[in-house]
This record gives sequence, structure tokens and C-alpha cells, in this order.
Amino acid sequence: MKNPANYQPLTPIHFLQRAAAVYPEHTAVIDGDRRYSYAELYRRCRRLASALRGRGVGRGDTVSILAPNGVAILEAHYGVPMAGAVLNTINTRLDAETVAFILGHAESKMLLTDREQSDTVRKALAMTSSKPVVMDIDIDTDDPAAARGELLGGKDYETFLKEGDPGFDWLWPEDEWDAISLNYTSGTTGKPKGVVYHHRGAALLALGNLLSWHIPAHPVYLWTLPMFHANGWCFPWSLSINVGTHVCLRRVDPGSIHEAIRRHGVTHLCGAPIIMQFILDAVETLGRPSERVVEMATAAAPPPAATLGAMEEAGFHVTHLYGLTETYGPAVVNA
Repeated sequence: MKNPANYQPLTPIHFLQRAAAVYPEHTAVIDGDRRYSYAELYRRCRRLASALRGRGVGRGDTVSILAPNGVAILEAHYGVPMAGAVLNTINTRLDAETVAFILGHAESKMLLTDREQSDTVRKALAMTSSKPVVMDIDIDTDDPAAARGELLGGKDYETFLKEGDPGFDWLWPEDEWDAISLNYTSGTTGKPKGVVYHHRGAALLALGNLLSWHIPAHPVYLWTLPMFHANGWCFPWSLSINVGTHVCLRRVDPGSIHEAIRRHGVTHLCGAPIIMQFILDAVETLGRPSERVVEMATAAAPPPAATLGAMEEAGFHVTHLYGLTETYGPAVVNA
């Protein structure tokens, strides 16, 4: 059936547009020493979309990103689909051969890459059938342990953003079933398998995250879960719905988690069971990071009862989920 004249597709981009209109000054992102309000985040994402269009990225083109959690990969979740393109977040732990396969199979037109990944990317580009335009993510970090690789593309992310228009009239998807992202499974048999997410599914799962986890307005969410993993279980889009704050964590280790929770008043975080062990290790040496209960969602195998008990004593309430790349992340919640 043909779409009606007033048809407006269901898309996660609208969540950010609305948050910027209703709560423009609310803090949207904390990434090291950088803080951006929702109004600023919306402008930056529009700049990214405009810059991508200016470099020839069109509807349906794939834009890949290989980067740790930070403002660039968060903005790509909005800016890339705003340009009508499809976001491909690549696992930063993959070897060059696998990255090369993904770039070729995805027919990536542009690659945003963090300097830490320059060695892997250089090797991958030499192997892949795709020859994407490379832009570097070279954003200063307050983490002294951050590795400093090469600039492969000759232009860093912030300079690239300046090519774009902060008032860019971004592209709505022509249909809510249009692709918004392309993810690849890894660690399975054979080559990575591609999974396409559409705007409608991403928006519904983003809403489902809030409903199933009972997340209130204005949560403070700590990024211990990689945003490359099933689009961060769609939480990059979820937090715009109820105007939350993203706290980006480049290095996920016990001390960094504890400090971020304490410093920023974190209310929610997600992660594999190893993240719980990191938290318990920090509690053992540094004490409880928060006076109030912090909500944590974990996936994979059910945590042992002893671990759940220790987490509760440490001030965390754990919700067990299960999902996979093919289901936008969380699919089942242990209530």
C-alpha cells in the first residue's frame, strides 16, 4: 500500500530531534572533559550528516566506524542515518583480515577510524575489495593510557564536522523499513554474517529497552557495553527518548568504572558478566561507588547466585537479559 501524503516513518532520529527541542540544555554526553547538551548533540549530528553528504555519501550507502566508545561513535548512530546512509559499527577487537572482509562485504563508502586502530585499518585496507574514504577520529582524551596511532585519512573527526551545516535539513527515511544499520556477527563459524536493522525495528527496540527495564526520565547511563555490539543494544537511541545522559568510557577497567559512577552519579549500565567482576574488584579496594542503588543489565549465561549476592551488597541491582545481533540486542528479560 502506498504511503499516505502525511506519512512520517518511525525512526530513532526523531527521538533526538524531540529531546533537543524539549530539553535543549540538558546534558546529553559526557566524554572525558567534553560535555554536550542535547541542542549541541543535535547540531553536531546534523553537521556529520551534512559533511557525509558533501563527500558523496547518499541514500543506502554504508558508512563504517571502527572506534571505542566515545562521542564520535555515538554521533554516528544519528548522523549517518540522517544522511540517508547505513551505519556499520565494527568490533574493535577483530583482526585485519576480518575487518577487511566486513569492509568489502558491506561495500563501505566511508570509514571513520580511531587512531588506536590505525595498524589494523592500514592492513585491512590493503586486503579489502572496498576502498572507502577514510576519516580519522582524533579526539583528545583524558586517558593517558590511550594509544596514539597514525592519522590515515589526513583529516580528523572534528575538522571533518566543520565541513557540515549544523542546520542541515536531514533526510527522513523514505520508508520506516529502510536500513538504519548493518551489523556483523563474529566469533562464529565461517565468515562474519551481516544483519540489517531497519528504522522501525531500531525505534521499537529502543522503546522496549525503557519499558522492560523500567528506566525513568533523565537516567545517567555509563557506557561499559561496546557501542559496536548490536548498536549498543540500541541504547544510543533509547536515551534520547527519556532524555538521559551518556557517560562514555574509553577504557573499561575497575578503577574507571568506579570513578565514573561516583563522579557522574551513574544510575544505569550494561555489560557482560566480566563487568560485574570489574565492579566487585573495585568495591573491594575502593568501597561502594554510590549511595543509591545502581541498575545493571547483564547478558549471556545467568550469573552465579554468589555473584548476584555480592553485587547486591555492593549497591547494584542486576537484571538478566538475553539477546543476539539478529534481534537488535535484548530479546528476553528475566523478570
